[in-house]
Amino acid sequence: MTEKIKEHIALVGQFNSDNASEIEAFRIKYLGKKGILNDFFAEFKSVPNEQKKEFGQVVNQLKVAAQDKVNQLKEALENSASAAHIYGDLTRPAATAPIGARHPISIVKNQIIDIFSRIGFNVSEGPEIEDDWHNFTALNLPEYHPARDMQDTFFIQTDPDILLRTHTSSVQVRYMEENKPPIRTISPGRVYRNEAISARSHCFFHQLEGLYIDKGVSFADLKQTLQYFTTEMFGKSRIRLRPSYFPFTEPSAEVDVYWGLETETDHKMTKGTGWLEIMGCGMVDPNVLQNCGIDPKEYSGFAFGMGIDRIALLLHQIPDIRMLSENDIRFLDQFKSAL
Repeated sequence: MTEKIKEHIALVGQFNSDNASEIEAFRIKYLGKKGILNDFFAEFKSVPNEQKKEFGQVVNQLKVAAQDKVNQLKEALENSASAAHIYGDLTRPAATAPIGARHPISIVKNQIIDIFSRIGFNVSEGPEIEDDWHNFTALNLPEYHPARDMQDTFFIQTDPDILLRTHTSSVQVRYMEENKPPIRTISPGRVYRNEAISARSHCFFHQLEGLYIDKGVSFADLKQTLQYFTTEMFGKSRIRLRPSYFPFTEPSAEVDVYWGLETETDHKMTKGTGWLEIMGCGMVDPNVLQNCGIDPKEYSGFAFGMGIDRIALLLHQIPDIRMLSENDIRFLDQFKSAL
């Protein structure tokens, strides 16, 4: 009889399964009320007295082996189920990581840079904390010049000659000082002006200014360059140039693009005229060239400048410029699909 029990102990040791139904059937077979162990315990009465000790020990071994096997298999099954609950199907492709959103300023700036890079313009950058020479004097704005009032300036208190740049034209001055013509560059960046903050203006904003200097550059070259830009950027080929004044260009002009009057929004944006001002431009003043070490008798050039924020508001129909600097995630998430 003991040999038969030992055979069952061996069978218990060999049993293995990851199926809950099979494990439960195994438990019932050995440990159930009508299981094999109960049959052996029932036969204990008929075992001769001299064999009862050995018989009892072997039956207990079978019971412990069966109980341990059931516990072991159930624990393995639970661990497997727990891992599946946490990780799911490990053979499935991984979920895509959430992507960030480009800021609308970056989107528009990159679009403008891409357009001008196609016609040979490189990108130049300069410091946001600037000196008076590069920000004003070299640009035909000497001290006490009335045109300085056009740009309310943040000066650094410790040094009245140091200020936060009011335009990226200062970058163009530095570029002309360090490079010889031909020059074809655009200068994007953040600028600062001491203005009241409202839905349409801010004390800091972003500009992009362009400069082209070479022999024989004319106003016609300027117009054709701007025509190309407006067509590529807005899909609008009709522009007009209105006479204006900037201290560092002569002659100077404001550039309007014909936006149209197809929708109510068009009427509102253009005040019913269909025309929308987008930038200023002009031929570089000979004094500016001379201040930067370029011979105005040999070279001529044109410059233009536009507000990146304003174009972003226009293209994406953003009603308030302050939204561009508030970092509201609900606002920025809307640009996840943008380039």
